[in-house]
Amino acid sequence: MAKFELTRELIDLIRELIEQNNVAQLTEILLELHPADIAEIYEELSVDEAKFLYFLLDDDTAAEVLINLEEDDRQNFLKSLPSEEIARRFIDNLDTDDAADIISEMDEERQKEVLSFIDDTEVADDIADLLSYEEDTAGSLMAKELIKVRESWNIITCLRSMRRQVEEVDEVYFVYVVDDKDILKGTISLKRMLLASSENRVRELYNPDVISVNANTHSEEVANIMGKYDLVVLPVVDDNGKLLGRITIDDVVDYIREEAEKDYQLASGITGDVEISDSVWRHTRVRVPWLMIGMMGGLLGSRVISAFEGNIARFPEVAFFMPLIGAMGGNVGIQSSAIIVQSIASGNLGFETNWRKLGKEVSIALLNASALSVIAFIYNMIVGSSYALTFTVTSALFSVVLFASLLGTFLPLLLNKFKVNPAVATGPFITTLNDIVGMFLYLILSVYFFNLFM
Repeated sequence: MAKFELTRELIDLIRELIEQNNVAQLTEILLELHPADIAEIYEELSVDEAKFLYFLLDDDTAAEVLINLEEDDRQNFLKSLPSEEIARRFIDNLDTDDAADIISEMDEERQKEVLSFIDDTEVADDIADLLSYEEDTAGSLMAKELIKVRESWNIITCLRSMRRQVEEVDEVYFVYVVDDKDILKGTISLKRMLLASSENRVRELYNPDVISVNANTHSEEVANIMGKYDLVVLPVVDDNGKLLGRITIDDVVDYIREEAEKDYQLASGITGDVEISDSVWRHTRVRVPWLMIGMMGGLLGSRVISAFEGNIARFPEVAFFMPLIGAMGGNVGIQSSAIIVQSIASGNLGFETNWRKLGKEVSIALLNASALSVIAFIYNMIVGSSYALTFTVTSALFSVVLFASLLGTFLPLLLNKFKVNPAVATGPFITTLNDIVGMFLYLILSVYFFNLFM
């Protein structure tokens, strides 16, 4: 399949064909596209136009398209459809985890209404169970569809049961072994089952070494476990070890992508989940809070500078290096915090205590500060700056780099300790704080050295 590229010409063509009610040509176009590509097209159409295309799709493709839509577009689209249509056309053709994700976006009354139209009561109960788990937990990520066999069964019984179960499962990664109370005991490979005698019992063949997570485990820990052990699927159990479902790698990848987007927006000074297609008002609302913090920082910085107005008037060359000091403080602070935030997010902080982390960062900061200060000293000597300005810039740069490194390290660790997303430490917050403190250090040192040498 060739790589799909969404163009204005294609959208105009589809709109024209919809207007002409040209079902045959539209169907021909849609058959050549992946559900994810059709979802991209949906996002460029009105709700009525999207509904027209929707009725041209088979049930499985329609369900896949729905999953690939952006949340806001999906919500707007589903609002235009009756609950029975949603249940019969979409939910019945989705895995339970995807179905639960979609239904969770509805209000409680609509959720009950959609569930009531699902013909298979067992599936409806499974979805309702998934909806009961808190967001960002293993329970909210898992799907109920899996293949399990009992340890007491012989191979013939296993194969018969698996044939029935596999109809509900898209990908068979593992066959799980449970006891009579559905307690997870291990896994068994298809190869071992095929090579075994028909009279062999599962308990003689299965592998008891299986990694599982509790349904209440946080999604971030789930992602770390799957990444650490290179797992493509992870079973989920309750407090008693009863097998509840499984989490597949595609669900974890989706979670990681969503969290990365949120953290990137937080680090950029955007306090909410926002898409490029959102309204001007929503974009403004989620950006303004951090912009206000940045503005307040700028106002405080101007007060710091005004406090040294007399010294700057006497020695105007001091102003030449103010942008350098501000920029270096912000850059160093963001570098340090980014490393710590990344380590926290990936769970790679290891056994180091916070004091050891700070000690390590101090060593790095001292080396960086020394290297940058030496360069600044050599530059000022070459261009013929006064001794007062040379020592002011050199010592201020050393101090600012050291302070920014420690702030960028300490602040994310502190926020993480108090269960606050450490991503908020990066971007505008650290930059603003470094600007204020860095400017103060630079100007106070300028007073000292200019009075010393002049």
